Amino acid sequence: MQTSRSEYLERQSLRLHIRRWGNPEAPPLVLLHGWMDVSASFQFVVDALQQDWNVIAPDLRGFGPSGWQGCSYWFPDYLADLEMILDHYFPEQAVPLVGHSLGGVIACLYAGLRPKRVSHLVTLEGFGIAPTTPEMAPDRYRDWLDHQKTTPRMHVYADRAAFVRKLLNNDRRLTPERAAFLAEHLACPAPSGDGLVWNGDPWHKARGAYLYRLDESKAVWRAVEAPTLWVTARDSWIVRDYATRPGDLEARRACFYLLTEAWIEDSDHMLQHDQPEEVARLLEGFCR
Repeated sequence: MQTSRSEYLERQSLRLHIRRWGNPEAPPLVLLHGWMDVSASFQFVVDALQQDWNVIAPDLRGFGPSGWQGCSYWFPDYLADLEMILDHYFPEQAVPLVGHSLGGVIACLYAGLRPKRVSHLVTLEGFGIAPTTPEMAPDRYRDWLDHQKTTPRMHVYADRAAFVRKLLNNDRRLTPERAAFLAEHLACPAPSGDGLVWNGDPWHKARGAYLYRLDESKAVWRAVEAPTLWVTARDSWIVRDYATRPGDLEARRACFYLLTEAWIEDSDHMLQHDQPEEVARLLEGFCR
């Protein structure tokens, strides 16, 4: 297993943890994890890489060792955090940008907003969330107001073994060894001191006030200049979800100018855990 090292950057008084693997002089590879996940989630992919890379993988704000806000999150902050990270490590270099799930949503938007900063774009099941309509706004705002009156809480697991069992139940393809490794990073002590909780700010569980505006995302995606690789897991709930909205996924794909698609067999949504060797193969074949 390749050993990672930790560094920290700060934006607006919030510390962001940066996990690094590989030779700093090697070609860059930036990895963005998904919702309720951490940078260490990419460990198995990094271990499967056959070439030398300078891997930069931040823990997004509110997850893992990065700072937690303790209040509602604003999506554009993820974009500003990413820009700060790229300004710090690669100020004059376009880089391959890879994101899983939420990280893929961030990567695709950033690649359209700053097309000259991204040499290759890879989204691992990060295709944007379900479309909304303006008529949903009143209920969303009411829901957000209601959530401001209480502090969200995470489920408490009795011990690390219970947390590992949860990971294994969530993903039947996950091996016990990989689940044990992930539990070291995905779990943290509960605020009460008894048991473990998910290693993320509970405020991520609260709904945001703003609806997802698909048309705005599409407008940004159309500005992407980098070759783009869409990677989908054959058995993912993402596939089943889009199947309920015929034509939606195809319309999103059409926004990207230079698009390549790849499917990963025998994998669910957490494809970096289920088939890390295949993910690594796709990344190296596309990003070199």
